Amino acid sequence: MKLMIASDIHGSATYCERMLDAYRREEAERLLLLGDILYHGPRNDLPEGYAPKEVIAMLNPVKRDILCVRGNCDAEVDQMVLEFPILADYCLLEMEGVTMFATHGHVYNPQNLPPLKEGDILLNGHTHIPACVGIADGNGADIRYMNPGSVSIPKEGSAHSYMICENGTFIWKNLEGEEYMAWKTDSRF
Repeated sequence: MKLMIASDIHGSATYCERMLDAYRREEAERLLLLGDILYHGPRNDLPEGYAPKEVIAMLNPVKRDILCVRGNCDAEVDQMVLEFPILADYCLLEMEGVTMFATHGHVYNPQNLPPLKEGDILLNGHTHIPACVGIADGNGADIRYMNPGSVSIPKEGSAHSYMICENGTFIWKNLEGEEYMAWKTDSRF
């Protein structure tokens, strides 16, 4: 299965449209959103094209393709207008023998790890900074921490970006589809 992973749309119709264009171009089977869908949050400036109602109108037609976890800017009122579940704190995905713990990152993150096993992957958004690093959990297990960066408000000079997961390979791309980082699950953690 080909999975596209994105995070932190923050109500930007401009970047949501570009993300969905990339999703169609990638021909992925599912779109995993790591939270912060509609609201920009009190610490962020308004993103370009801030129009949450337009984002709703773009995402609801592809609801059958979307898997989503709750970000710190997502609320029950958002769930009232989005036609796919957004309020789960995390989800577990098993792909090609690897377990991925997908969450936004404001609760579980490299500083507060969920219970993971050797070789598991922690997927977060929240920081708006792409990442792919091996970390030890304190109990001797090596896990992989990954972050796709942000669709609409990238930080620390990073690109507006997303990730693709297919055949045990994770690829980070900007919204134009240009690859800038990759990691294979058979690589050393």
